[in-house]
Parts: sequence; C-alpha cells; structure tokens
Amino acid sequence: MKKLTHINENGSAEMVDIGDKEVTRRRAVATGLIQMKPDTMTQIYEGDIAKGDTIGIARIAGIQAAKNCSQLIPLCHPLSLSKIVVEFKVVSESCLRITAECMVTARTGVEMEAMIAVSVAALTIYDMCKSVDRSMTIGQIQLIAKQGGNSGSWERVEPK
Repeated sequence: MKKLTHINENGSAEMVDIGDKEVTRRRAVATGLIQMKPDTMTQIYEGDIAKGDTIGIARIAGIQAAKNCSQLIPLCHPLSLSKIVVEFKVVSESCLRITAECMVTARTGVEMEAMIAVSVAALTIYDMCKSVDRSMTIGQIQLIAKQGGNSGSWERVEPK
C-alpha cells in the first residue's frame, strides 16, 4: 500500500516536510474560462461595468490570491513568489480565458498558486458583473505546464 504524503502515522492530516528537498527554479501555468452573455463581454471591454475596471481589478485579485495561497489551501507551504502574471484573452464573443503564470525559487512547486490565481480572477469578474449577468459560468481550471523540482517538466497535451 502506498504511503499517503499528507497523512501521519496516526491518520491525521499534516504538512509535508520539504526541508530536505533541493531548491530549484519552479514555474507553473494554469488557465480557466468564464462564459458570459456577449453583451456582458462588450460592457467589460467598453468600460461600462458599474463597479469599474473589471479586467484590472480581476488581475490584481488573481495576483493577491497567488500570494495568499497557503492561507486558503490548508496544506500548501507559504512561498515567496518571484513573479505572478495574470492575463485575459477573449476566445469568443461570450468566453474569456484567464491565464496565470507563477514563478518561485523554492523547495516546492507553484501549481496551486497558479490555479488559485485563475480561480479568484474568474470569481472577481463574476462579482463585478453579476448585476448584469448572473448566468456566467466558471470552469475548465487546469494546470497547463510546470517546470522544476524532482518531477521535472510537465505539459498538458490536448487530444487531437
């Protein structure tokens, strides 16, 4: 039977000891989608959302979320991130892709930081736009790539 990494001999959850792991440069990229009415997308990009600069505020929210990941995900280690980038791309008249890239030089990876940045950026867009579109949906939050650490590099390969 495989030993669970976050469970101690008493069966209780615990944070993994990463003290003996090698410090390496690590990077993770995650994406997610937020679907909305075409009119909502237009209002976002024309600056007509009553709460203000939707994309700018969502970007800051994503950055803040990545910086605070260990406070939100119980067994994550606190990291001193060296870079966080949160970007937005219109993929259709009703769909926005959010991409987050996080970097750190540390003993553990930044996958959770990238995924939480995407999640909170999407939730912020929902919060800012809910008065005009309560039907928005958030989904497909996923790791796209990671580099560094013992497991090396990994990249999502989409089926053709």
